[in-house]
Amino acid sequence: MKGGRKNLKRAAEEVKFNLQDGQAIMQVLSLRGSNLIEVMDGQGEKSLALFPAKFQKSMWIRRGSFVVVDVSGKEKALESGSKVACLVSQVLFYEQVRPLQKSPEWPEIFKSTHLEDSSGSLRGKTSHQEVDELESSDEEGLPPIEVNTNRIKPFELLSDAESDSGSDRDS
Repeated sequence: MKGGRKNLKRAAEEVKFNLQDGQAIMQVLSLRGSNLIEVMDGQGEKSLALFPAKFQKSMWIRRGSFVVVDVSGKEKALESGSKVACLVSQVLFYEQVRPLQKSPEWPEIFKSTHLEDSSGSLRGKTSHQEVDELESSDEEGLPPIEVNTNRIKPFELLSDAESDSGSDRDS
């Protein structure tokens, strides 16, 4: 394995993490493309953040991931008319998020979010009501399935009505 970006890998492996001045924990809402992501801060305010190229091909994020963002120039960037307000300085992984959730640095708005570990399994509790709602809402509000008229119908076997009439002829 090459030693490239070894400082990024070393920082990602650290379990203990402390926020510095001008940094904030934010949750990824959507990936916009071109290294832009939409994030939400602890007050529920949405903004655009730049995901630097140094993280490409070494760290991946998805909706719901937590990142540490440098917000020191946010006010100045918004005043100058720039849409990108902050810069991602670190990606937080499951092992780093768990201890942070128990610390006072963790924003209250993120306390109720469920986490996914690196294997993709959902961490957190779901109630029976939520599961029932998910199962029942699968078919609600969907239109009925229409017949595809672009396909040629294969020969149809005798239906029940036709087979009944055929048995009447035999008797």
